[in-house]
Amino acid sequence: MKHCLALIIGLFAGLSSVAAQEVTLLFAGDAMQHQSQIDNAFRGGKYDYASYFQYVSAEVAAADVAVVNLEVTLGGKPYKGYPQFSAPDEYALALKDAGFDVFLNANNHIVDRANSGILRTLTVLDSMHVAHTGAFRNREEWEQTYPLIVETEGIKLAMLNYTYGTNGNVAREPVFVNYIDTLQIRQDVQKARNQGADVIVANMHWGTEYKLLPNRAQEAVADFLVAEGVELIIGGHPHVVQPSKAIVDSAGNITNIVVYSLGNFVSGMTAANTYGGQMLKIVLKKAWNTTSIQSAEYALIYRHKAPARNRNNKIDFAVVPVSLAEKTDSMPPAIHLDAESERKMLLFSKTARAIFDEHNVQIPEYKIPNPVEINAL
Repeated sequence: MKHCLALIIGLFAGLSSVAAQEVTLLFAGDAMQHQSQIDNAFRGGKYDYASYFQYVSAEVAAADVAVVNLEVTLGGKPYKGYPQFSAPDEYALALKDAGFDVFLNANNHIVDRANSGILRTLTVLDSMHVAHTGAFRNREEWEQTYPLIVETEGIKLAMLNYTYGTNGNVAREPVFVNYIDTLQIRQDVQKARNQGADVIVANMHWGTEYKLLPNRAQEAVADFLVAEGVELIIGGHPHVVQPSKAIVDSAGNITNIVVYSLGNFVSGMTAANTYGGQMLKIVLKKAWNTTSIQSAEYALIYRHKAPARNRNNKIDFAVVPVSLAEKTDSMPPAIHLDAESERKMLLFSKTARAIFDEHNVQIPEYKIPNPVEINAL
């Protein structure tokens, strides 16, 4: 009898291991190209972004699906920063090479170069063979490709993407951009479910710039999305971090994640709190056709600027994990910053952690693993 019971238990354990899949998602904030970034990337007749993601690319690439907000157009020359962005194509390629799989286009700068900028952006991203969403050539393309469905390890994700506005610029028909419209969002959520989505992700471009807490409109839209059954709500646009929360059921299981702002991923901004951001890592698990949120945690990142080696009057921008550049009692930092950069990083991280310690709900911090053979900056 014991032998039969052991055999039955073993059989079910084997079936369970076959049936269960885990997927890691990684979300990064606003990827920008201000004029200082464009000017410093131009070297030897071409644009070089080799320094940008060297300290985070291993973490990005390790995710099954990595998502970034491409807050520029790829509108071609002349390349310009704020207020009407057009970044070199090499910048988008560097993001892809860093491991990003999905590029978000519904943001307030996507119409900076009018229809031609949107169309060229979409063409370049298509040529790179990366998934993208939020802006469309025409209604037919939207109907065929939206929501963006990303399937990995047996888990089907539906990626939604909306912006509050486009700085007063409006795409001309047939080109269009997704705006925050609750009636349309409700239809999009239903379409995603009809297409078999296990998890719906709403990537929202919203909020008040430079404010460390969400406004009432963000909270109202987040509540609406949760009520509509959207599991993951990921925000950007304020250019500073804002808190996050996990919503749990009566049994303590996570049902929804709301992230009000990831902040900047990389930019040339210098205002207080804009030279850093957070990356969010979420683990999903599917077993017996049921997908659950296993965990959600954040890692702080700092946008570092250092004199480029052997490059006169040039600056290397780099996204640096804060946990790898902090001194600890037990270990020296893996990445060494100059004194002024360390001061700025610590000021940013202190402010961010104070906000998160007070307002985050079940979204803890994690440390990005130390890449092999990190070189001092």
